[in-house]
Amino acid sequence: MIAPSDSSPACQKGPEDYSLPFSREMTANHYNFPLIRSRRGRGLSLLCVIACLSCSLILAIWYGMNSDRDYIHPVLTQLIPAGHCACQTSTTFQCSTCLSCPEPSISQPSSPSGLQQSWKWDYPRDAPNEALEHSQCQAAFPGLFEDIARGQRHWLSNGRIASEDLDAIHLQQGMVRASITRGYLHVMAARAKNEDHRRKILGVLGSIHRALAADRDRASRRDIEFVFSVEDKVEDVTSPDRPVWVFARTPLEQGVWLMPDFSFWAWDNPNNYIGPFDQVVDRIQQLDIPWDNKKPQLVWRGKPSFAPKLRRALIEAARDKPWGDVKQVEWSTGANVLKMEDHCHYMFIAHVEGRSYSASLKYRQACNSVIVAHKLQYIQHHHYLLVASGPNQNYVEVERDFSDLSEKIEPLVRDTEAARRIAQNSARTFRERYLTPAAEACYWRSLFDGYGNVWNSSGVAPWAEKRTKSQGLRYESFILLESSHMYEFRADAFHSGSG
Repeated sequence: MIAPSDSSPACQKGPEDYSLPFSREMTANHYNFPLIRSRRGRGLSLLCVIACLSCSLILAIWYGMNSDRDYIHPVLTQLIPAGHCACQTSTTFQCSTCLSCPEPSISQPSSPSGLQQSWKWDYPRDAPNEALEHSQCQAAFPGLFEDIARGQRHWLSNGRIASEDLDAIHLQQGMVRASITRGYLHVMAARAKNEDHRRKILGVLGSIHRALAADRDRASRRDIEFVFSVEDKVEDVTSPDRPVWVFARTPLEQGVWLMPDFSFWAWDNPNNYIGPFDQVVDRIQQLDIPWDNKKPQLVWRGKPSFAPKLRRALIEAARDKPWGDVKQVEWSTGANVLKMEDHCHYMFIAHVEGRSYSASLKYRQACNSVIVAHKLQYIQHHHYLLVASGPNQNYVEVERDFSDLSEKIEPLVRDTEAARRIAQNSARTFRERYLTPAAEACYWRSLFDGYGNVWNSSGVAPWAEKRTKSQGLRYESFILLESSHMYEFRADAFHSGSG
């Protein structure tokens, strides 16, 4: 029995002082009051404990996702949700069109001597040539245009693309509406959130203009109108069934078209200067060292918080391994920062996706080193040439949680000749062919052609209510605008004097 408290009437009077004897009901009610209060107190205490534990768990997960410290407890790593890497799907590429086929050659017009000439890809001669003819592009880069062919098939089976489809796309910040008219690039609308957006937009426009300027047949090129985005993910700006040109897509995002990312033109922002991609490749080749002088280790530098689930899995898989040189970067102090070309001094370079795709893959492929990448979720335009096994293997693929990293790396550390073959395949495939300025220009023109084949325009001036508005501002004039005018640009308002 629970004793009554000092403040209860029973402490002031005994039961015999009441004029009526205690009934069973009165006794039960009397003694249940403190019991109810006790149960309520325990319930509130339990709720407080649950709330504290929940808050602690939320704070711990937030810390794990946003911290760039080298070490957090493995249990916390397991609790981190997928976050930016919103699913565990991935795509493995095995291009069938094809790295294993005999290298094709094509006939060129007769020489002055009257002899027919044959043309084959020659890296030193042709890599910087942005003016290769269509037949040369097809012969030099089999497999590079796979995603363009996929986009054509998708839109041929979905009614082609018309101006009305572009009208239905709400231009978000980081998007541009443009056209190619009589071989010239025009900008009709552009939206940029900040200076980083503006620079990326200019990078894409510059690449398009460069590919057009080198086109011998630009005057006869079909007019097209298009929308592109410089955001990392399709879902940041539009739905995946819209015909938007993007840097990367997932396998399920079928409506969009892949284009080369902005950094092929140049990567430059206030906190990071890398420069034009081909300039970086030249610097890497000049500073690279012989294979036998490379460190037989796996190198990676980056911010874990960009993709904590993936990147912390890599950090933990390589921790305390003699072959591991995997570290987080402290940009505020400069700790662990490694120049792009210094990555090439290692035999193995890890690649991890970030918020979506990671533009750094092509810089790593510029090294004569083995690229080690988890199964990729995002597709870029040159990913179809990634080969994970066989005689043409050009990278090492591991699981997304890096659970098999050791079993994939350690045999190659012991047999560096096997690793050398993979590295050489990578350099020949990407650095010396599919990531050259010539390949980029060929891809852009193939994109113009493939998109043009499903562009169902009525042939009147693009982007116009009742088709009366301007075709847009020529690229050459657009890049001369003040930066502030590029953030929210509309050609129709500009030409009316209010832009």
